[in-house]
Amino acid sequence: MTTSLHPVLRELVLEAAARGSALRPHGSGAKDFLAQSRAGVPLDMRGAQGVIAHEPSELFINAHAGTRLREIEEVLAARGQMLAFEPPHFGPYATLGGAIATGLSGPRRMSVGSLRDFVLGVTVMDGRGRVLRFGGQVMKNVAGFDVSRLIAGSFGTLGLILEATLKVLPRPGAEQTRLLERAEAPALAGLREWGAQPLPISATLWHEGRLAVRLSGAEPALEAAVRLIGGDRMDDRDAASLWQSVREQQHPFFAGDAPLWRVALPPMAPRLPFDQPCLIEWNGMQRWLRSDLDADALRQAVRALGGHATLFRGGRPADRQRGVFEALTPEVMAVHRRLKQAFDPSGVFSPGRLYADL
Repeated sequence: MTTSLHPVLRELVLEAAARGSALRPHGSGAKDFLAQSRAGVPLDMRGAQGVIAHEPSELFINAHAGTRLREIEEVLAARGQMLAFEPPHFGPYATLGGAIATGLSGPRRMSVGSLRDFVLGVTVMDGRGRVLRFGGQVMKNVAGFDVSRLIAGSFGTLGLILEATLKVLPRPGAEQTRLLERAEAPALAGLREWGAQPLPISATLWHEGRLAVRLSGAEPALEAAVRLIGGDRMDDRDAASLWQSVREQQHPFFAGDAPLWRVALPPMAPRLPFDQPCLIEWNGMQRWLRSDLDADALRQAVRALGGHATLFRGGRPADRQRGVFEALTPEVMAVHRRLKQAFDPSGVFSPGRLYADL
């Protein structure tokens, strides 16, 4: 966000604070569905776009929050680099600010880490109209680094994201996807076995008896992994289409109106105790479930396996009112409230977007 726009934003923020009203910052709106509520006057944050700095040798890129993810990925691809966490777009106009606000990561998250792990620095405007800068441009510059990462996944509840600096990685030298026919339980067992070994697995997907395993890295490492994993090699274009469809939720599994749950589980968790359509990613740690089950019953069963569940899309109004996101413990909620008070004491930004009483 260019500094010329800062006074305009500051005026809007201070006016909302004075009136006791709320603002709802957004980019393209592609991820607005993932919210407990959408209270507040919409505030379009796409007023400034573009890459501010890209240093390939230093492995970072800095851009305005309104910059399209597609533009950033094109700039990086031209230098053989990528956003390694593969953020989903959910639309052609998805922005950097929206990606950071929601904190979502794609198929490669299992091997490289989440979006939050790649945030080096952010510039935000808080609820007092102050422009605050946290973090730096390289990993060794750790001043305020943890604060930068707090903004990731905050859904615009702490402040207006103005610009951000992300760590980038080189694209892998070689890549291929292996396809195996396996039932769910044997597939999970295989994923656990392979996950305990230093294999170049960058993504996994199980659905309806078929297990896809993407390998990324140096050619010799891929060859060694193939000898252990087996399976048939997918055509490279078909494989690219498959992973893109999972990242953007265009895979046939995601079609339809049944409620979509995202379930996070520990690596050793067994299959879910539901006879419902399921798609499994991240070596079994992320499982997508299409289910009309009662939200409380579903979450209780998931918690028994050591995980938590998010009502990602759809669902009965009563279930969404009870919480899109897993309820926090009183201790964790107290931390959230202190953060909200520090960044947004007047409650200007997106009240109730994450939790009804926050």
